[in-house]
Amino acid sequence: MPHLFDAFTQRGLTLPNRIVVSPMCQYASEDGFAADWHLVHLGARAAGGAGLVLTEATAVVPEGRISPQDLGIWDDRHVEGLARLARFVHGQGAAIGTQLAHAGRKASMEPPWKGQHYVTPDRGGWQPVAPSAIAFDAGYPTPREMTLDDIRRVVAAFRDGARRALAAGFDLVELHAAHGYLLHEFLSPLSNTRTDEYGGPFAHRARLTLEVVEAVRAVWPERLPLWVRISASDWAEGGWDVEQSVALARELRGRGVDLVDCSSGGNFAGQRIPVGPGYQVAFAERVRREAGIATGAVGVITAPAQADCIVRSGQADCVLLARELLRDPHWPLRAARELGQPATWPVRYLRAAPAGAAAREPFGA
Repeated sequence: MPHLFDAFTQRGLTLPNRIVVSPMCQYASEDGFAADWHLVHLGARAAGGAGLVLTEATAVVPEGRISPQDLGIWDDRHVEGLARLARFVHGQGAAIGTQLAHAGRKASMEPPWKGQHYVTPDRGGWQPVAPSAIAFDAGYPTPREMTLDDIRRVVAAFRDGARRALAAGFDLVELHAAHGYLLHEFLSPLSNTRTDEYGGPFAHRARLTLEVVEAVRAVWPERLPLWVRISASDWAEGGWDVEQSVALARELRGRGVDLVDCSSGGNFAGQRIPVGPGYQVAFAERVRREAGIATGAVGVITAPAQADCIVRSGQADCVLLARELLRDPHWPLRAARELGQPATWPVRYLRAAPAGAAAREPFGA
């Protein structure tokens, strides 16, 4: 079996290892533009040895932002700033991907450190849209139920976002269908009570996600991978569950998706999640085994031996780290040392590397 520091090839892209920087919202944008903060945040983790760096949830339309400070990709003018990120990350020897997203009914909220407060239209916010007019929780606005024309525009917006990601030089696109955002809202019967072709049975609730995948795959080159992040369970009775996740993963595989990134939760305010080390890994393992598709594992993965075991045991093909990489941007270099695996250090940090470590010249050196 491969280990954590084996290369990982999908289509024409080869990652130097199986450590992925998970998408993490930074709430540092103005009008969707990438800022210096994004360059420092993503660039530091690329320099720290991750094989793939993913941007935060990047909105395909302005009203698809979680907050007015979210990163965006709905305008051609966004491409230049995103291309700057891509050039720097590539210069550190890593690949870069973007997570295309629409926040649905959880849009137009304050950044989390300001509390769960709705940003009203008079303060620069907007009314969110969703499959059904059901608010996520107290403090969230009631969304407007989407029309069929709204749905068609969203599909086109994801497609156009993928085109801009390609123009910016990204290597990979991940579609965000998790955490209670728009695509997940359509998937789950807890948030989707429609009676048309986008609601009701599984095939109807999955329709929008599959249409988005098809639209993106049509413009995203065959040589580059396409990933989808799902919440494998709503952690709530009557909600989306792992059995439906496996069924969806089979449909995704047949439409050109290369990996399912298996997270969970976020769509039901009363969810009860047994959080602990690796608590979501079993989802990645089951989807991988039963759907025959590569998976990524995420969720309280903190120790190098733990991450290596997930890959070596075939539970997932890669691991996605978030909070641990906020604590330690150079976690991959430390993990390589602990696991006795070779790692390539930035030449400017070589004085801190183990004896005999390989070095790489950074972009612009």
